[in-house]
Amino acid sequence: MAAGRSAATKIDWTRITSSLGLKGSTATSLQAFKKRNDDARRKLAALQNQPQTVDFSKYRSTLNNSSVVDEIETHFKGWKPVTYDVGRQLKAIEAFEGQAVKSAEETKGKVDEEVKALEKTLGNIETARPFDELTVDEVAAAQPEIDKRTEQLVSKGRWQVPGYKEKFGDLSVL
Repeated sequence: MAAGRSAATKIDWTRITSSLGLKGSTATSLQAFKKRNDDARRKLAALQNQPQTVDFSKYRSTLNNSSVVDEIETHFKGWKPVTYDVGRQLKAIEAFEGQAVKSAEETKGKVDEEVKALEKTLGNIETARPFDELTVDEVAAAQPEIDKRTEQLVSKGRWQVPGYKEKFGDLSVL
């Protein structure tokens, strides 16, 4: 419990807001949460400073039925707060956190690879010559399947690409 309290007092709220670049409703929500946290800590401190003993003799002298007070006193003295073993939940959270970190690192690696590929593609696009300055040999060297398809059509006696007339019209009339 003391470790939880010391961790809560070490939170630097302004650093969280500035380092994460929170703006708008997210920053407002964080400030509202901070205010609720501060209020709860103030109330807890005030309650901890109050006396925690019950003067049962005062109740016995005030009430006519002292057996009720005796019964309440025995329950009060016999009461012990329930303790929970949160170790299992903490282990599950740590395992989930480990998986999340591992998954995030894998995703980061994939994104880095994709960024490198896109930067390479962008570099190729920026350094490429305009299409109208390319020669047929350069296009065939870049895409060998174009040259193979052309050879295939010529070997079958076809000099026109299928669908060309439908798309661009017949220029033989000109």
